[in-house]
Amino acid sequence: MTSTNRPDHMNNEGAKNLRISRIPYNRDPDFTRPSLVISSDARERMFSRLSLLYGETEAKEWMPELERLLRVHHAHKPQELIDHEKDFDPFERFTEKDVVLITYADVLKGERGSFLSLLHRFIQEYNRGGINTIHILPFFPYSSDRGFAVVDFKAVDPEMGTWECIKAMDADYDLMFDGVLNHCSSGAQMFREWLRGNPIFKDFFIAYDSPDDLTPDQRSKIFRPRTSDILTRFDTIDGPKYVWTTFSKDQIDLNFRNPAVFMQVLESLLFYVRRGADILRLDAVTYVWAEPGTECVHLPETHAIVKLIRDVMGVVASGVALITETNVPHEDNVSYFGNGYDEAHMVYNFALPPLVLHTFYTQDATAISRWAKDLKIDSRAATFFNILDTHDGVGVMGVKGILSKEQIDSLIQKAKEHGAYVSYKATEDNVEDPYEINTTWWSAINRADSDEEVAFQVKRYIASRSILLVLKGVPGLYTHGLFALPNDYELAETSNVRRDINRGVIDSELLSDAFADPDSKRSHLVRMSRKIHLSRTRNRAFHPQGDQLVLMISPDVLIVLRVSPEGDQHILTMTNVTDRASSIEIPLSDLGLKETKWRDLMTEKEWTVEGDRISITMQPYDVIWLMPVSK
Repeated sequence: MTSTNRPDHMNNEGAKNLRISRIPYNRDPDFTRPSLVISSDARERMFSRLSLLYGETEAKEWMPELERLLRVHHAHKPQELIDHEKDFDPFERFTEKDVVLITYADVLKGERGSFLSLLHRFIQEYNRGGINTIHILPFFPYSSDRGFAVVDFKAVDPEMGTWECIKAMDADYDLMFDGVLNHCSSGAQMFREWLRGNPIFKDFFIAYDSPDDLTPDQRSKIFRPRTSDILTRFDTIDGPKYVWTTFSKDQIDLNFRNPAVFMQVLESLLFYVRRGADILRLDAVTYVWAEPGTECVHLPETHAIVKLIRDVMGVVASGVALITETNVPHEDNVSYFGNGYDEAHMVYNFALPPLVLHTFYTQDATAISRWAKDLKIDSRAATFFNILDTHDGVGVMGVKGILSKEQIDSLIQKAKEHGAYVSYKATEDNVEDPYEINTTWWSAINRADSDEEVAFQVKRYIASRSILLVLKGVPGLYTHGLFALPNDYELAETSNVRRDINRGVIDSELLSDAFADPDSKRSHLVRMSRKIHLSRTRNRAFHPQGDQLVLMISPDVLIVLRVSPEGDQHILTMTNVTDRASSIEIPLSDLGLKETKWRDLMTEKEWTVEGDRISITMQPYDVIWLMPVSK
């Protein structure tokens, strides 16, 4: 994310888009300065959200507490930061320069310092692809789910490092923190206090006296990404209770029907902002409002919570962006943009990963071209977060309604042939339905038993990954995909967690040795990927708010014309998704351009247009990005 608070600079190789300074929040609030002034419009919006959630009477009771949290946060700001925020341009919140690295804090093992310090040093040393933002997956103390069962939301896990490590990283990169809104660990202090009957935490969780209190009809309607029981028994001071647990028995859902819960979550999110968060990832946000008798997802109250958080950030932290993580069918997913200005700034583009896999498995760009052709957001302040692989896997929910059931079944079968696992969810009929493909991206694209040359496999791999750089949005690169790691079966079998196939710890020294070997797979990968990453970050045609024109000329090739927001730069991208040569002709009239000389940003090769069309023969898995040559 490009922030007005942090000027950009490039290192001597031009690879990084980093900010050389930051205006940090004061550790302690300064109550001697003028208090925050909240406009009547902003106050009215926030009050209307509270009223929708809790009713007007409760909203009037809790509005002073909401305003108190905002005033306290504002009191932490130095005047210089307040002044800078006045000039913030939401149109430039995200630009072509933004590339996000998604990583666990402890993804690397080495000899020196904490995990966070090692990660920071390693990125500094090997960042050759313009990464300017780091999404550090939950680095808090946790009990399970690799960080997403949080025990203490305001502490750094001592095994990972300290807040000082986070501060050091924040000096060089924008940071994305996880706001794990939906649940806490069964070991969290607030849940332990609830078990003990502490009245402060009364109604912080959703509990029943009997599992039969949630009827079979109500259970059948609940949309869940798991097949486990929705209720988990816990013994409390008042006897056994059956507690709502969407994800696992160790992850206890918070009861957002209680306004005190929302206020506590909001206070934590503002704490993250003061600790350096530039982007807040609202994890599993679609499940935060439970309404028995409904699917318990995408409810008006769910959207109201996101919008209220957006309102709050607009008042006290205008440079901070919200991203919603909602692994659901595409139409439901994009609903979290709201009207484009009142809800999420970014939405995970969950349809993209399975569509790219389908494209390369079938060697046919028709489905992804048709989908991308209609991919539009009516907003100058919101965009997609384009990902291929994540710490979870490749969700298939995003392509329901885009690919047919037969195509999805074929996709899953092909992934299995590549060595992938498959995770399931329960349907209304209590039938297991495929929810997620668990694999690394390298293993999804290239078979382990292939006898192809490494360079050819890398070329296919780069072609598949180029697509998230081409399409409108901000690209996110998961560490295991960035380094082209194969499936880690040993870890998954040891932990009995399918997702761990793509969560292995990486030996930093072995990785460094691989980079130093010019014949290694990762050296090939670095050489081929560096050019394409830098070509994106250096050209404004890839700005998330620029135009995108998809041409359906050949099923062999994904063709996308990107145009800068100002309309003064055009880049014609072509990706051959097949293992065969393909000849294409692109009429200049389809591009709305008349330029006759073009240069490939990848190879520097030039093309001269003869007649009224660009004629190109693409070799297997070629990636060609053409830009008109200035006269």
